[in-house]
Amino acid sequence: MNVNGFRHIELGDVASTSIECMERARAGDPGWLWVTADRQTGGRGRRGRPWVSEAGNLYASLLLINPAPWAAMASLPLAVTVAAYDAVAAVLPGDQANFRIKWPNDLLISGGKAAGILIESETLPDGRVAVVIGCGLNIEHRPDSGVYKTTCLREHGSSAMPQDLFAQLVVSMDARLAQWDQGRGLSSIRQAWIDRADGIGQPVTVNLPDQQIHGLFEGIDGEGRLMLAANDGTRQLIASGDVFFASAKDDKTG
Repeated sequence: MNVNGFRHIELGDVASTSIECMERARAGDPGWLWVTADRQTGGRGRRGRPWVSEAGNLYASLLLINPAPWAAMASLPLAVTVAAYDAVAAVLPGDQANFRIKWPNDLLISGGKAAGILIESETLPDGRVAVVIGCGLNIEHRPDSGVYKTTCLREHGSSAMPQDLFAQLVVSMDARLAQWDQGRGLSSIRQAWIDRADGIGQPVTVNLPDQQIHGLFEGIDGEGRLMLAANDGTRQLIASGDVFFASAKDDKTG
């Protein structure tokens, strides 16, 4: 099936839509391929955390081949996250003031995580670079992440079905990737991310694998790294970590 120039494969139960995409890339798939599934038996979040994937939510992964020069790839997650935000915003009724992006690429509704994004890449034997964008969006269920409180669209009045949200995601991803334009449109994408972001200018705690840092969230740089004014007077750029805002009293820190 072709949707907005993308190919689309619908599956039932799979281990992971992202694994399915990468396997197809290794087998020579040309990319620009969406894979969706009713249910995942081996969904994954950041740092290898399991992601419960029962039927009723949207599980979608996009395979891209050589989407941009390698130097520009660090900013791709910004475009992807804004695209996911746009898709959810299109099916979320009412006042969306409490719908925000949480660094690096989670979507929060009233402080609860409603979606997560995982981007993986691999250089294939023929030299092509395969990039897989995995999107898990909570519609009917809100699996316990073990780190943050979670929510789902149903709890906020959305009547969208997975196929409705996927249709919006295809359109918004196409538009934001075109705007990003292999990194040439980074400035406008970065601003779109900032406009939707939660916590800029607020005290923040960042959990890293080997330490915990406290400071002020100053924004993001051109590669999407968190800019932190640490309490010890230093300024740091952080590429990955778990972020907790002082105002998010319900966040879990386990």
